[in-house]
Amino acid sequence: MSRRCDITGKGVLTGNNVSHANNKSRRRYLPNLQQASFFSDVLGTAVQMRLTTNGIRTVEHNGGLDSFLLGTPDRKLGTEALTLKRRIERAQVKKQAA
Repeated sequence: MSRRCDITGKGVLTGNNVSHANNKSRRRYLPNLQQASFFSDVLGTAVQMRLTTNGIRTVEHNGGLDSFLLGTPDRKLGTEALTLKRRIERAQVKKQAA
């Protein structure tokens, strides 16, 4: 499992620990990833995703998981979010046909 947000794409950054004596040693800046569960109205189930706290706020700001994914261009989404978006689109077409 990679340390990357499914929505925003934020990942691990690298830099230096700098001591008072100006000694530099490499370090990693990890994103604040959380396991979040969102309810999809179209699918009718809860979907678990690994998102940063900023990604969780973005989804909630845009009105939930379905409206966020359907309103976001494909090029801005990760692979897991893209497959989920396609599942939602297929389920939405089925509901409209019925």
